[in-house]
Amino acid sequence: MEIDLNRLNSNNKIDITGTYSIPKDYYNTSDIIDLKDIKVKGNIYLDEDENEMIDCIINGNMVIADTISLDEITYPFNIEYNDFIPETSKKSKNTLDILEFLWENIVLEVPLQFTKVEDLSKFHGDGWRLISEDSLKRENNPFSDLLKDYDKE
Repeated sequence: MEIDLNRLNSNNKIDITGTYSIPKDYYNTSDIIDLKDIKVKGNIYLDEDENEMIDCIINGNMVIADTISLDEITYPFNIEYNDFIPETSKKSKNTLDILEFLWENIVLEVPLQFTKVEDLSKFHGDGWRLISEDSLKRENNPFSDLLKDYDKE
């Protein structure tokens, strides 16, 4: 969806408030499994130096895989954006592809690791088990003697 920025000359603001759907083509090569409708509240305006600015709040829910269990989980995000319109978002000098702009900001919110798993005892196999950082510190570590010497230096 392209927004004509020429309307800024006749109006003070362009209202971009609404609900947007990001096509699956945008996120099918990312860690996002599904991206629900994105709610945007904000405006495009000219500042005192005639720079095109966007002031908006972007929020929604993305479905990603849990880092430990690989189950699909909903991850909410909330982005506050108040800055110049990035040059990469402009297809030409007078239009803004709002979906491209939204995607560029949403992809920055995808967490590298996220889990809702609290009971790690379910994750084990033949000769291995998943443990938390706390239990690693409490259990007997074969390298603890070496670490003690290292801490003295």
